Amino acid sequence: MKRIVVLGAGESGAGAAILAKKKGFDVFVSDMSKIKDKYKNLLDSHQIKWEEGHHTEEEVLNADEVIKSPGIPKESPIVQKLMKKGIHIISEIEFAGRYTHSKMICITGSNGKTTTTSLIYHIFKAAGYDAGLAGNIGNSLALQVAEDPHEYYIIELSSFQLDNMYDFRANIAILLNITPDHLDRYDFEFGNYADAKMRITQNQTSEDHFIYWNDDPVIKRELEKFKIQAVRFPFSEIKEKSSIAYIEDGQYKIEKPTPFNMEQEELSLTGKHNIYNSLAAGIASNIAGIKKDIIRKSLGDFPGVEHRLEKVCKVGGVLYINDSKATNVDACWYALESMTTPTILIIGGKDKGNDYAAIKDLVRKKCVGLVYLGADNQKLHDNFDSLGIPVRDTHGMKECVAACYEMAKPGDTVLLSPCCASFDLFKNMEDRGEQFKNLVRNL
Repeated sequence: MKRIVVLGAGESGAGAAILAKKKGFDVFVSDMSKIKDKYKNLLDSHQIKWEEGHHTEEEVLNADEVIKSPGIPKESPIVQKLMKKGIHIISEIEFAGRYTHSKMICITGSNGKTTTTSLIYHIFKAAGYDAGLAGNIGNSLALQVAEDPHEYYIIELSSFQLDNMYDFRANIAILLNITPDHLDRYDFEFGNYADAKMRITQNQTSEDHFIYWNDDPVIKRELEKFKIQAVRFPFSEIKEKSSIAYIEDGQYKIEKPTPFNMEQEELSLTGKHNIYNSLAAGIASNIAGIKKDIIRKSLGDFPGVEHRLEKVCKVGGVLYINDSKATNVDACWYALESMTTPTILIIGGKDKGNDYAAIKDLVRKKCVGLVYLGADNQKLHDNFDSLGIPVRDTHGMKECVAACYEMAKPGDTVLLSPCCASFDLFKNMEDRGEQFKNLVRNL
């Protein structure tokens, strides 16, 4: 019996283990951290052996194949030992793809992928399509394939997941943008990260579709390096010769495969970045054959995504916005660009090799206060203190919200858009956003 070892017992790992067990493999799950009770119970209910808090090498290094959680870096000692032994390492998405012939709509990009994925899922469900939500959001793709199969899967893919995907094929691939992010995982080489994003097009055929932002200079450069077999559907903010979707005279327009238009002001998502997200989602839905009236209605009533420019509440005439999903500089740039009132920006966390130069002009123009939120804020001091904007130094969310409350005046906006990962002070970006919202609501 072929042996599958799963490294990491979160949503993706537990799901992969259950699918592997169902397909007749000898399965073992190993996690260096403590496994959540719900995943322990799930593994136990399927009689799958697991361990937590360590990796037992004799149990791991005898694998025929390893399914690795995207959160585990290749530099991890156990991963290095597996690679030295020549044991094949894949992602949960790669493994799940072997056991389904469902249509795969896959979305990646440095920013906007959660919003776009959620919007496409919203449109497909409104159309009555049998669709599952998977990848970075939703339930494990492998678990759905094993126990709750769907005709379509709408999948958000990170660069980490793409790194360990080899034979998986996206029927519709969407690449929103490529800007510096996670450089600490790519030897601080932007080119390595960009190449990882382009892997979403691998294995596509002339029967498939590739949707991408035509204005992105990095994507343009990458397209010269990669041979794309799929039919191309480029979109842009304004009409260009090669773009098939764009905004023109206040109209949201798609030319192919079926002409579609609606008033831009009817779109539920606002801000320049959300134009791109809405265009990509509309094209994918159009390709899938969804009726125009359903696309139009769904683009107009989509409620948005938690932790992404989420309006929390107004306190004393000050609007508080939770943008905890902004874990890189580009995401913060889009958030600041959409601000129309004097802004107090909360920034900081675990730096991933960020270059803050890209947002300095916007900080100077839009911000009336900066609140640093991190275990170590020195890089922020070095980059922003010279702008002459009032600054507060904080190292916890309670202290941070209190500082914002003191600094803000009626008519201001307090924006949590940290530019950084959350792992220095919080469990994850959701924990950071939830703490912010709870404290703000109790002001």
